Amino acid sequence: MLNTTSLYGNTTLASWSPKTLEIVKMTLFLGTLLCFCSFLYFVSVILKVFFSTPHVREIARYVFFVHMLFNDSLHLFVSLFLLMAFLYLIYMPAPFCYFILTLATSTFRVTPYNLAAMALERYVAICFPLRHVELCTVQKTNVAIALIWVVGLIPNVADLIVMNLSLKTNFFTLYVICNREALTFNKLQFTIVTVVYIASLALVGLIIIYTYVRVMLVAWKVGLGKSSAFKAAKTILLHGVQLLLYMVSLVSSFTLTSSSDYSFLTSIVSFLLFMCLPRFLSPFIYGIRDEVFKKRIRNLCGTGAVGQLP
Repeated sequence: MLNTTSLYGNTTLASWSPKTLEIVKMTLFLGTLLCFCSFLYFVSVILKVFFSTPHVREIARYVFFVHMLFNDSLHLFVSLFLLMAFLYLIYMPAPFCYFILTLATSTFRVTPYNLAAMALERYVAICFPLRHVELCTVQKTNVAIALIWVVGLIPNVADLIVMNLSLKTNFFTLYVICNREALTFNKLQFTIVTVVYIASLALVGLIIIYTYVRVMLVAWKVGLGKSSAFKAAKTILLHGVQLLLYMVSLVSSFTLTSSSDYSFLTSIVSFLLFMCLPRFLSPFIYGIRDEVFKKRIRNLCGTGAVGQLP
């Protein structure tokens, strides 16, 4: 995937001493692992609330939110694995590497699509309140999630077909450091990835802008403040901020070069800041803002144990 391409590309580390390099590796890996564990802990609290509260499971926006948490958890786990493989130059079979990269790329695409679906759900709830119950049922939400995954996997299927046209005969016996370049055998593969990411993020961006403007118009009509339309607009705006970080990660993958001794560090910092940080923050932002989750989180802070949540 583009966002890990710059991370797992060639780097110049000749001027780095082995001791300094090892300290940098351990610091980055342990810091990322700590954030990931904190993320999983907070996600477990939200999932506890979701699966133990029947009426929450019947609300479309919560279903989309929990789906995003599952998807982001999988993406972060795969990204952490790839980060470790990069830092310690771990070789793995090429077919297994392709499977891991397929998970990484598809889960990366699914999150923006999910954000677009969440924005559309808020748009329907505010602009078409009488049809919201009809259009945003749990069954239709599950169908939407299935379609999101189908759309997210189509580029990988296309990439696999194109790759097979140029596949080397020894592909299944190759051991590689898992990165996109190792499994790119012709320029068409790179073109597919580039076009898909740009088109996807642009489309999602347009959806978020459109829904935000429409919801804000409703909010202005009914009056700002504590109106549900204004709250929905703020939620959509958060989706936009999150998408913006993904777009920055896309741009950085094109602009970062590997010609300097510090490109290694710059690439990883960019990867952590723009790839991982939005996913680390999403459960905290949405969980703290939502009244249903906020109440349970306060109880958790008071009792100090997930098992004691009401």
